[in-house]
Amino acid sequence: MKYRIALMPGDGIGKDVLDAAQIVLDKLALDAEYLSADIGWEFWRTEGDALPQRTIEILKRCDCSLFGAVTSKPKEEAAAELHPDLQNKGLVYRSPIVRLRQMFDLYVNLRPCKAYPGSPLNYREGIDLVVFRENTEDLYAGVEFHPVPAAVRSALEANSPGMKAFQQVDSSDMAISCRIITRQGSQRIVRRSFEYAQQNGYKSVTLVEKPNVVRETSGLITREARKIAAEFPAIPLWEANVDAMMMWLIKNPLDYGVMVTSNMFGDILSDLAAQLVGGLGFASSGNIGDRFAVFEPTHGSAPKYAGQYKVNPIATFLASRLMLDWLGEKEKAAALEAAIAGVIAAGKVRTYDMGGPSSTLDMARAVAERL
Repeated sequence: MKYRIALMPGDGIGKDVLDAAQIVLDKLALDAEYLSADIGWEFWRTEGDALPQRTIEILKRCDCSLFGAVTSKPKEEAAAELHPDLQNKGLVYRSPIVRLRQMFDLYVNLRPCKAYPGSPLNYREGIDLVVFRENTEDLYAGVEFHPVPAAVRSALEANSPGMKAFQQVDSSDMAISCRIITRQGSQRIVRRSFEYAQQNGYKSVTLVEKPNVVRETSGLITREARKIAAEFPAIPLWEANVDAMMMWLIKNPLDYGVMVTSNMFGDILSDLAAQLVGGLGFASSGNIGDRFAVFEPTHGSAPKYAGQYKVNPIATFLASRLMLDWLGEKEKAAALEAAIAGVIAAGKVRTYDMGGPSSTLDMARAVAERL
């Protein structure tokens, strides 16, 4: 086999959409061995680990992975749902996909959002947006405190005048999440966004941050972005505050192409961009490092639909397209995207979100037939 690909269905509708993707990949005759790997809420509940070590070992032997969906819940709910034998043992739930991003240094979160002609859900025709979201830092780094330890509080009070506003707040009534931005992280996500724009004919790169308020962290990525932009003189760097960008994307979505930002802002920005082209049923994502990658639809696990094969699998097909492109299977990637676009344009097969009666597998078969 040429490739080894881990399939991680995860929770809820994850199995539904990966079953659909398998139909399409089989029709493409990709020379690959598919390895099933465990991930998700059930393994947290029964084993105390949503990302078991056996899955990590499988991933280490694979070229990349295709992931379905995961259920994540707040700290207290996660602890309450542990099997009784695992409770009160100090186990703390953390999103397995976030852990994968950091463990394998998947620093690029690539999220293309394209309005395919014929989709009844397009906000406007001709939208073609690509979000580059830094994937390992920021508020997702997991450096958090509640209650705040005395040593942490003392260090912050000694070094930040902003802590004066909280002098009267007890440490047990305070929670802190650290927004960590590094120079290296900023440089490499911005450079990848410019390289992508150059390779794919986009006319600009827009940095979406908030340096006028979040001065140190957004300030660092802004300074580094300006340095990187100088290496690509043919592609202008535009800068936008994240709040204003939400308004401008609704007002003038055709003005923008490649956008780059930090982790939390990118999570929010990419969901808005996805809604402009049909919602999360059309939103694919690649978590990409220098040697490994995990591809996924960006929707949640939708447990109320699990096993019904009702949901739209197009996001998973588009994630498969990203995977094929990353593997270097350019012709198969192009053929898959053309088949997806053809089914959307024909309008004969539409899942419930598109106003039709078709099932998840109906959509898969329609795309496979066009291949």
